[in-house]
Order: sequence, then C-alpha cells, then structure tokens
Amino acid sequence: MCLWERKHIEAMKYDYLVVGSGLYGAVFAREAADRGKKVLVIDKRPNVAGNIYTKKVEGIHVHKYGAHIFHTNDTKVWKYITRFAEFNRFTNSPVANYRGELYSLPFNMYTFNKMWGVVTPEEAAAKIEEQKKEACITEPKNLEEQAISLVGRDIFEKLIKGYTEKQWGRDCKDLPAFIIRRLPLRFTYDNNYFNDRFQGIPEGGYTQIVEKLLEDIPVLTGVSLQEYQTANAARTADEQDSWDRLLYTGMIDEYYHYRLGTLEYRSLRFETEELPEEDNYQGNAVVNYTEREVPYTRIIEHKHFEFQTGEGTVITREYPATWKKGDEPYYPINDEKNGALYAQYAELAKKEANVLFGGRLGQYKYYDMDKVIRSALDMVKEELAR
Repeated sequence: MCLWERKHIEAMKYDYLVVGSGLYGAVFAREAADRGKKVLVIDKRPNVAGNIYTKKVEGIHVHKYGAHIFHTNDTKVWKYITRFAEFNRFTNSPVANYRGELYSLPFNMYTFNKMWGVVTPEEAAAKIEEQKKEACITEPKNLEEQAISLVGRDIFEKLIKGYTEKQWGRDCKDLPAFIIRRLPLRFTYDNNYFNDRFQGIPEGGYTQIVEKLLEDIPVLTGVSLQEYQTANAARTADEQDSWDRLLYTGMIDEYYHYRLGTLEYRSLRFETEELPEEDNYQGNAVVNYTEREVPYTRIIEHKHFEFQTGEGTVITREYPATWKKGDEPYYPINDEKNGALYAQYAELAKKEANVLFGGRLGQYKYYDMDKVIRSALDMVKEELAR
C-alpha cells in the first residue's frame, strides 16, 4: 500500500528524500545509507530503475526504454557496478541499413570497402580526403557542412543525414555545426563501437542492479514529488514525514514549475513486438535505419544482448519524437538557447539550501551510464564531507 493512502502512521524523519530511482538516485541512496543516513526514495513510475529498466518477456530481458550498453574507462566505476551483477562480454557492433545496403558501424574499413570497394587504409583515407577537398568547406555553417567537411559526401548522405534528421526532427542544414564536433574514422577492421576498456551487459538485465542498490532502503513507486508532498501535508502534524535534504533527479525546470521557461528535449516512442515463432529476426542486437523515409531510427533485438538462442524473439522499433509536457524526456537539446535557460535554472538551484539536483534531467546533460555513476559518487563524497 502506498504511503499517502495510509491514515494513521508514525511520522518518519529522513536525512535524504531521493526523487527518482534511476541509476543516479539509486547509487546516491545506497552510498548515503551505507554511511548511516536514513533515506527514502520515491519514483513516479510504477517500477524502479528509470530508463535502464529491463523486463523479462518470454524469457528475454527487454530494454524497455531503449538499448543500454555499459561501457567505461573508469576502473573504479567498473568495479562498483560489477559488485551488483555479472557482466557478459557483449561488444556493441551496430549495423547501418541504408535502402537495403548494410554497413558496419562505427565507420571502419568494412564500411569503406562496402562504400567504395577500397581495401587498404591508404585507399580509404585518400577517398575521404578527395571528397573533403571536392566539398571545399572551410568554415562549416551547419551540421551538414560540418559532417561533409569531416567525412565527405558519400558517408554523410548514406549514414548520417537521414538518421540525424530523424533524431532531431530537423533538416541537417537547420542544425548547428557544433552538434557534430568530430566523427571517428577507424582505418582498421574493428567493429567495436566503443573504445572503452570495459564493456558488457549485465546477465539477467539491469533492473536487478537497481533493486540490489536499493535493498533495505524504503522505496515508493507510482508517486511524484508533488503527490507525495500533498499527501504528506494532508496528514496531521505529528504524522507528517520530514527530511533534511532533497535530491531531485527529475527535470529541473519542472521542479521550478517552468517559471523561467521550458527547456527542450527530444522524446522517443517504442514499439515492441513479440515474435514467438521467430528465432532470429535480424542477426544483431542493433540495426540502424539511416534513410529519412523509414520513420524509426533503429530496431533492437533484445535476445542478442545476452547471447540467447532458441525459439522466440522480441524486437523494439525506436521512433524519435518531439517532446511536449507530459512526455518522457530522453535527450536534452544542448544548443545555445537551452544552455542559456538552463544556466538561469542552475543559478536558482545554487540558492537552494537543502535541495540537490542530479542526473541527466536535473543537470540537463546527456550522461552515459558510467558518467551517471561517477557523478553520483562525487556528489555523495561532497555531501558527506560537509
């Protein structure tokens, strides 16, 4: 039974109220509790784990909110996360599908061979350099010009343009150049998307990690901060909970009721399909669809994350979407306009005596999972040194 539905209950005093049971909130809660702090975690979703939530469907651990592949060069973070689950040897090697032509990602010698028939790194580099010279772009004015100046027109047209326009909902000519600061080119036959030393998927999915992080910590799901505060205030004074510090991992502008304006995000829509008669739908965990005409950006086949075989498979098509209030925010739009607005909210946050903001939404910053853990650990260290 949820706390706000109870009538006569003893008041609780917490050191920290943590809003959000994603990776950031869960790591902070665990570390604070291990240091003797009393912590309550609440989450508006009906389950813990935030965007790394995995759900078992037909024996397959489905990444409900998109593919999550753990990778890091941070030895401390790797040792930390592997305390809570055994990780397999999964290597992220996505495939790009452009009008039925299949290309290896990241851009490597397999990609260049398929694109131009070149065989040696010298031939590939010469072809890219030739196309860059043909474009004759010295000061890129937009994302399209920036990408062409880095990799040439062929790779841009087939593997970047359509995918990027779907992801951002705008033509590449209307996107700022700084979105693509560099495009890694590998003149080797290496399909590993990440260069990080450590990489893998937890055997048994991600949800178990968060459940272990929150073990013995009280958690309320299906309740927002506003709902919890409203229900708490409705109780008698001697029954009301209290807390010294609040960690908020939701949207910082939502916390302030959008008083300075609304930050922009890109959202996602997921279309998941169970295929009980199919053993292997696409032969790879992730296949990107790079032409603009295909409405989704990629198809995920979840069983390949854990090298599962046998009858049945589950796939998810991922559709980028314009975000509006009430939708799930996935990607902050870190352009100049939103950066300036976030800076104003960050100034408000600095004036808060007992409120902390953390994570991708609280800090309006795209974080890989390892960076989420590192940031949460750093916050704990700073907090408990007070």
